This record gives sequence, structure tokens and C-alpha cells, in this order.
Amino acid sequence: MCNFCVKHGEGKRWYANAANYALDLESDLRRRGFIVDFIRNFEGNRRTTNAGLAALRFVPRPARKRFTRRPEAAARRHHFGQPVPIEECARIFDIATNITRLPCVCRGAMKPHSNAESCCIVMTVNSHDKLLAEGFRDYQGGPASQGFERLTKDEAMAYLRGAEERGLCHTAWTFITPFIAGLCNCDLPSGCMAMKIQLRGGIRIMWKGEDVIRHDRELCTGCRRCVKRCPFGAIRVAPRRAGVTVDRLKCWGCGICRSACAKGALSLEPRSATADVATAW
Repeated sequence: MCNFCVKHGEGKRWYANAANYALDLESDLRRRGFIVDFIRNFEGNRRTTNAGLAALRFVPRPARKRFTRRPEAAARRHHFGQPVPIEECARIFDIATNITRLPCVCRGAMKPHSNAESCCIVMTVNSHDKLLAEGFRDYQGGPASQGFERLTKDEAMAYLRGAEERGLCHTAWTFITPFIAGLCNCDLPSGCMAMKIQLRGGIRIMWKGEDVIRHDRELCTGCRRCVKRCPFGAIRVAPRRAGVTVDRLKCWGCGICRSACAKGALSLEPRSATADVATAW
């Protein structure tokens, strides 16, 4: 299990622990204020983050930890995430039954000509309507931003399956750890700030997922459709032979590669139970 599960999971995966969803956003003023500020100040924070990532490229690798230690510690306290495969998203919706699809602030900050689609989800146990109305009061929208939509579990899962077909990775996020309220659907090219900070900046604001991919070479036909589907570059075209190679150390356990495989050659297994990646979080 990852450190989050040990600390917040009570013997389960941290996002499967109902206690992490039990707080009332309408009355929890500290958490409510954090989420409202997160939404309203996102564009300014995005610009600051991009400038910091650009500057970090000129810092020698051995010295980078000195500059990343503080934002990593802050992320663990306030806004930390982890890839979650689609079947685990269903478990989340079983606990957090208030589900709303809303404009994605990452993609709303992108250039107007982008064809990115808003696809964030807020899910809580109790009502969050007033909170969203306050946070998005002055929101100008972004590409394909059609506002808020209350979803049932079945509707939310259908939406996630469509996002998965577009190669978007599902990630669960805390808003003041360990309270879970957000489920994002992102990839790096589309402008996801979290993945940009993690993958390009090397700043630890995400754990790898609780699972890791397993590739069955006997079932694999070598169609290579999964290569483009993986947002983390863990699946590549095999050199000098047909098929693909899977680097399990690079796998983040999102599982979206499976939706590209018609033969079932890709599956997930628990990370902690597999010796080669058990400590690769």
C-alpha cells in the first residue's frame, strides 16, 4: 500500500475509506474556503507554477530537491492526488453519491482554439451546490465548457468511459488531506497542471496508483493501439520485433491502456503484491 493508504485507509485503499468523504462542505468553513480559493485563484497560481517550472529546468538535478521540498510538503497537506482505474472510480461513487460534472479550471485556462473538453467531477457525501456556486461565481469558462451537470453514478461512469476512450487518466484529489472531493480526467498534452508539475517538473504531488499493469504476451496481437493510450509513456513499440514493451516502473496504474486492447492482453494487479514495483510509488 502507498503511504496514504497506511495513514488514511484504515486497512483499505485511502479513497475507499468512507471517513475521507464524511465531512460536510457546506459547514466546514476551512475546507470550503480552501476549495473556493483554489478555484478563484487558479489562473494566477497556474502562471506562477509555469514560471517556476521554467526556472527549475536551469537548476542542476542534484540541487533540485532543495527547491521542490517545500511545495511537495504543502501538496501532501492540502492537495494531493493519485491515478485511479475506472473500476475504483465506481467504488468512489458508491461512497460519494453527490456527483457534479463541472468546467475544468486547467482547461479553462487554455487558449480558446484548444479542443480540450471540460471534464472534472466533484463528488461528496453531502450537498456541494452552494460551494460550487461560490467558487465559480466569476468563472469565464473555457473550451467546450458547458457548465454544471448533476450526474447519477451510471451517468458519471458513462462519462468516465468516454474520457478513457480519449486517453484521459482518472485521478482522485484531496482538498486538505485526506478529504477527497475531486476526480479529474487528464493527460499531459491537454494542459493538466498536476501532471505537468509531476512529470515535467519532478515535483511530487501525486502517488502512483495502487495497481500496476501486467502484459500478457500470449494474448497480445501486436496492434500497438495501447501505445498512444498510455499518458505516462510506459508502453512503447518493441524494437526490432512486432508488439509492445511495457516498463512497469513507469506505469502509474491508471489502467486506461486496457480500453485499447480488444484481446484482454493488459490487466491490472496490486502494486504492493508484485516484487518488481512494490516500492515504486
